[in-house]
Amino acid sequence: MRSAKRLPHNLLEIILYYSIFALVNINQNRIIGRYEGEHRGPLIICIGAMHGNEPAGVQAIDTVIKMLEVEPIRNPDFCYRGRLLGLVGNLQAYSQGKRYIDRDLNRSFDAGYLAQLLDQSPSSLSGEDRELVELDTLIRAEIADYKPEKVILLDLHTTSSKGGVFTICRDRQQDLEIGAALHAPIVLGMLKGLKGTTLHYFVPEVLDIDIIPITFESGQHQEKMAVNRAVAGIISCMKAIDAIDADVVENHHEQLLVNYCAPLPKVTELEKVHAIEPEDGFEMRKGYENFQEVTAGEVIAQDKDGFITIEEDCRILMPLYQAQGEDGFFLVKEINRNI
Repeated sequence: MRSAKRLPHNLLEIILYYSIFALVNINQNRIIGRYEGEHRGPLIICIGAMHGNEPAGVQAIDTVIKMLEVEPIRNPDFCYRGRLLGLVGNLQAYSQGKRYIDRDLNRSFDAGYLAQLLDQSPSSLSGEDRELVELDTLIRAEIADYKPEKVILLDLHTTSSKGGVFTICRDRQQDLEIGAALHAPIVLGMLKGLKGTTLHYFVPEVLDIDIIPITFESGQHQEKMAVNRAVAGIISCMKAIDAIDADVVENHHEQLLVNYCAPLPKVTELEKVHAIEPEDGFEMRKGYENFQEVTAGEVIAQDKDGFITIEEDCRILMPLYQAQGEDGFFLVKEINRNI
C-alpha cells in the first residue's frame, strides 16, 4: 500500500505516484483559474464548493482572479508576488446543487484512506472518492510545479443558517495571525470536534511543506453578500501574506468584514458537536442564527427520541437547516484570547 504522507517532489514522481490516468483525466472544469505574478511569493490555493450547495466561494474566486488580471492595466505599479490557484471542491455535487453525492467530502481527507484509494484503479473511483483523489493530485502537482516556500490553503464555505461569518484555523501562532487578518470571529477547537477536513489533512505533518490551512465562512448559502465577503476574505488573506501591498487595495473590502463582524465575539472555542444520522429524524427549531446566545434548558431541536435541550449557557453555531449534513449544530463559548 502506498503512503500518502510524503509529498512528491517533482511532476514525474507525481505521475508515478498517482498514475498517468488519474493525472491526465482530471476534469478541467475543476480549475476555476490561475494567476501568477511577476515575482516569486507564496502559493495560495482557494477552494470553493467543497460542499456542492455552497456556490459563493466559486463565484468569489472567479471574481478575484478577474480582478487580478485587470489590475495591472488599471494600475501599472500593481505587483503580485506568488501564484493563486482556484479550484472547485466537489465538482459533481456542485453541478447538482447538492452538499455531497455519497458522503461529505470535507469529512474524507485522511492520509490512510487516500493511500487505499490510490491502490485502486482510477477508473473504478466514483462519487467523493474520485473528488478526493483529483483534488489531492491537483494540489500536490501545483505545489511540485511552483515549488513555493509557503502555501496557504483557503477553503471557502457558507452555512445553511444566517450570520455564518467566521474563520476556523489551527491553534498555531502563524495560522492565527492569518486567520485574524480575515477580520471575522475565530473559532478554535473545531479540529477536535470534526475529522477528515482540509484543516486536518493539508498540514506540514502530511504534506511535508510549510502549509497553512484556513477555513472561511462568508454567510448563508444563497445570500448575495456571501460572495462579497468571500472576495473580501481572499483579498485580506493576500494582504496578510504580502502577496499584494496593502496600499494598492481599496479598504472597502476589509471594511465590509470589519463592520459586519463588529458585534460578534472575537474568539470562541468549541464546546460540543451534536452529530446526527439520517435515521435520527433531526429537526432544528426555526429562527436560530450563528453565534446566537442560547440558555440552559432551552429546547432548540428535536429528533426521534424527543426534544434536544441546551445543558449550559453558550452560543450556537451552524444550526442545520438543510436536508444533508452530519452535524445538527455546534455549541461554542466566547473566550479571552489575544491574537
